[in-house]
Amino acid sequence: MFDLLYICASFNRSFSYYLMPQSLSRVFVHIVFSTKHRQPFMDLAIQPRLFAYMARICTEFDCPPVRIGGYYDHVHLLCLLSRKTTLADLLEDVKKHSSKWVKTQGEQYANFYWQNGYGAFSVNPKQEGVVCQYIDNQFFHHEKKDFKTEFREFLHQYDVEYDERYVWD
Repeated sequence: MFDLLYICASFNRSFSYYLMPQSLSRVFVHIVFSTKHRQPFMDLAIQPRLFAYMARICTEFDCPPVRIGGYYDHVHLLCLLSRKTTLADLLEDVKKHSSKWVKTQGEQYANFYWQNGYGAFSVNPKQEGVVCQYIDNQFFHHEKKDFKTEFREFLHQYDVEYDERYVWD
């Protein structure tokens, strides 16, 4: 990587050069997406292996997974976003490769697909534990509400404007 060069003009029109030796970031992102039409394809037999597979993909993109969990019809992924990877590129590969992998796990998964979109929400590093606990308790949360309700709550909590007609597929 090239060092970034900052040029600051002084009052006498001479220039001073400052090098920024490294780029640093620590960006937690909580990503949520569902199966196509929220079909309950992710049974308990496949969830641990699917989440491990997704973790490997995130790691390959230099986006260390912090926690991955979910319910029968959706996934919650908390990871650190790499300085070198866009969120769109990460999700495109996570969804594409994991979908292909799921289909190799048995006939019952032959029609497995992810929804087209996703939700991505920033997480304060001091709230990492709270988000991990939330992800770990998905089965408890979904005794009381379905995925659509949960997702709408995230959109409202983060003041995300949306058109209901285009959120679900």
